[in-house]
Amino acid sequence: MNILAFESTCDETAAAVVQDGRKVLSDAIASQVDMHTIYGGVVPEIASRKHVEAIAGLADKALSDAELTKTDIDAVAVSYAPGLIGAVLVGVNFAKSVALALGVPLIPVHHIRGHIAANYIAHPELEPPFVCLCMSGGNTLIADVRSYTDMEVMGATRDDAAGECFDKAARVLGIGYPGGGPMDQLAQQSKGGVYQLPKAHVDGAELDMSFSGLKTAVVNLAHHAQQTGEKLDEAALARDFTQAVSDELVPRAMKAAREKGYRKLVAAGGVAANSIIRADLERECTHSGIQLYLPPLSLCGDNGAMVGAQGYYEYLDSHTAGSDLNAYATRDLGRG
Repeated sequence: MNILAFESTCDETAAAVVQDGRKVLSDAIASQVDMHTIYGGVVPEIASRKHVEAIAGLADKALSDAELTKTDIDAVAVSYAPGLIGAVLVGVNFAKSVALALGVPLIPVHHIRGHIAANYIAHPELEPPFVCLCMSGGNTLIADVRSYTDMEVMGATRDDAAGECFDKAARVLGIGYPGGGPMDQLAQQSKGGVYQLPKAHVDGAELDMSFSGLKTAVVNLAHHAQQTGEKLDEAALARDFTQAVSDELVPRAMKAAREKGYRKLVAAGGVAANSIIRADLERECTHSGIQLYLPPLSLCGDNGAMVGAQGYYEYLDSHTAGSDLNAYATRDLGRG
């Protein structure tokens, strides 16, 4: 089954062709990073306009790269939630028109489910059930993936997403946007242990997280150094900040896996590219005898292939939509 898939929930426009949920025939991505770097973050209106400009050409490129024609497409999948509502609408409306024109089923895909499914592409042997640590610029949560389409949130951030905090910390340190890569590189230059940063605890919800206090602490440290003329050890701060984020994520993911009795732990999303967090996950899983599945760096960020992969399993479970499909800025993972 060949699925033409679209992703436009934030600042990457993507189109891909995926065969039977596991084989990527093509994956075309148009990044807007250079545009949004000027503003230090994603400008929603600009993102939406850029999606409009790019998506038709990317659809043609995805078909060409896959060496297929429109008649070879069996279904169309699209990320319909969550995300920047204007950006999501572009992908949803374009996908609806393509499905209608081709006379094929339209498959709505939850963006986070797509990130989880990126691991099916990277690890053909991977099957549910497992616990997944989902961490990106817009969402941070721990999911019980009971089947390909049956999922439940076990814990989530109460405020900022982990990826958003990396972006804000990088901005205050003046090392660019998006912040994940530059922060990772800077953190590698220090062993840390210089700055005491806060750790959050949510009473009655041991798997829930909070990152706003950590973000504020980094901002305050940077501003204090600027105002007093004190030298800020930026590399140490990047390292201590990254370790603080990892200390929020990794122990909770391990706890969730133990609670469920699963021997498989999966990571997903843009923050899964961070080398320190990956190393911490690998160490803890090895110590606990849990099999860890990490997506390759190329599949950590937003892409169309992950949407096509999850779309296949949604289709098998009869999760299709009509021309009344809407876009949503927020959507519970369990509702698909």
